[in-house]
Amino acid sequence: MPANLLELHDVDVPEFLKTLDSCQGDVFLVTREGDRLNLKSKLCQLVGLTKLIEGGKIAEAFIECSNKEDESLLFRFNLYGDKDPRKA
Repeated sequence: MPANLLELHDVDVPEFLKTLDSCQGDVFLVTREGDRLNLKSKLCQLVGLTKLIEGGKIAEAFIECSNKEDESLLFRFNLYGDKDPRKA
């Protein structure tokens, strides 16, 4: 896996989707097999996330962002569970 990927664990799916909606650039879900799904697409969200969800939470995911601010936002969300500070 490339070093620039953000690894997510035990993420609350509804809050994660709300955070994704606030991202400005493309956000990709990257699988261990190297598949990349653009999570800005609702169809890709359904396809990609259903395979990763265990018990209502994302078990494991790798995220790649085209926008550095989005990467920081998702990192903070993953670490602290914070909502989008840009909306505060």
